[in-house]
Amino acid sequence: MDTVTARRQDRNEQGLELVGNATFRHNNTALLSVSSVEAPRIVSSSDFDHTLASTLQRLKFPPRLLERVAGITHRRWWAAGTSFDDAAIEAGAKALAEAGIESSEIGLLINTSVTRRNLEPSVAVKIHHGLGLPSSAMNFDLANACLGFVNGLTLAANMIDSGQIEYAVIVNAEDAQATQEATLARLQRPETTREDFNREFATLTLGSGAAAAVLGPADKHPGAHQIIGGVMRAGTEHHDLCVGGIDGMTTDTKGLLDGGLELVVDAWHEAQPEWDWATMDRYVTHQVSNAYTQAIIDAIDLDPAKVPITFPHWGNVGPASLPMTLAAEAQSLEAGDRVLCMGVGSGLNTAMLEIVW
Repeated sequence: MDTVTARRQDRNEQGLELVGNATFRHNNTALLSVSSVEAPRIVSSSDFDHTLASTLQRLKFPPRLLERVAGITHRRWWAAGTSFDDAAIEAGAKALAEAGIESSEIGLLINTSVTRRNLEPSVAVKIHHGLGLPSSAMNFDLANACLGFVNGLTLAANMIDSGQIEYAVIVNAEDAQATQEATLARLQRPETTREDFNREFATLTLGSGAAAAVLGPADKHPGAHQIIGGVMRAGTEHHDLCVGGIDGMTTDTKGLLDGGLELVVDAWHEAQPEWDWATMDRYVTHQVSNAYTQAIIDAIDLDPAKVPITFPHWGNVGPASLPMTLAAEAQSLEAGDRVLCMGVGSGLNTAMLEIVW
C-alpha cells in the first residue's frame, strides 16, 4: 500500500471527508466593471502551420492541424515594445474609469497573471504604481494557473464583505509570444517526434490579452452586479498533467481532458441541490479549445446557445480568458440575468462563481 492510499484509508477510518466542494457565499460585494484589452498583433494558426511545415510533413500530421483539432484560427500577441504588465495597467485603468471609482479609493490590487519576467518583486508592484494607487492599497500576486482571476475575485469579495476594504481591482495580463516562439523553434528540430509534438501542442493554442475588474460594496452601488458565491473543488492527484514555464509547456492532453471533466462533473452535481445552476442565463467558461468546451457542454447538459465562445480568435489566454469573455458578453446581459463563471486550472482545480447582473 502506498503512502497516499494509506493516508486516505486512515482518514476514512476516522470519518474524515476526503472529497467534496468548498462552498462560499458573499453578502455585500458587487462587480462594478469588467474590462478587457486585446493584444493588437494577429497571429494565425496557418502562420504556425507554415513555420512547422517540414515537421508536420515529416511526422505525417494533416494540414491545418491547430484549426482542425483545437478550433483556433488565430491568437494575438502584443505590439513590439508593449509588455504584459503595461497591458494590465491599461486594463485596470479602463476598469476604474468604467466603474467610476478613483484610484485613491482602492484598498486592494491583486495581479493574477501567470506571465512574469522575474521571481521578485511581484508583478503587482509595477501595476500598483502605474495605476497611481495609494500606499494604503495592499498589492500582491495570486497565481493559480487559469483559475487565478476567479480566485482573486473570491478573495477580494471576502475582504469587502468583512469590511476590511471598500474597493478592489483584480487584473490579469498574459503574453504567449516568447513561450510560443521557443516552442516553435524546438518543434522544428529534426529529432522532434510525434510524442514531442503532442506534448507541446497545447502551447500553440495560447494567446495574449488582458482583463481587469473592479469590486465594491453592493449596498453603496444599487444596480451593480452582485457576486453571490460559488464552489471550488481540488483534484490535485492530477498535478503533473500540465506543467509550464517560460520556455514551454508540456501537457498530457487526454489526461487533462479526462481529469478536468471528471472534476467539473463532480463539482457540478454536488452543487446543484444548493445552487440550482441548471437554468442560468449565461455560462462564461474558461476558453481552451473546441474539444474541451464541447466536452463540458455535453457532460453537464448546458445549452450551447448560453455558452459564449471566444477561443477561435483569442486562443487560450490563461486566466484572462474568462474575464475577457465576460467583458465581451456584458453588453448583451440584462439586469437580473444569472451568470455562472466556470473554469478549470492546471493542478487540477475547478471553480464556479455566480454573478447576478
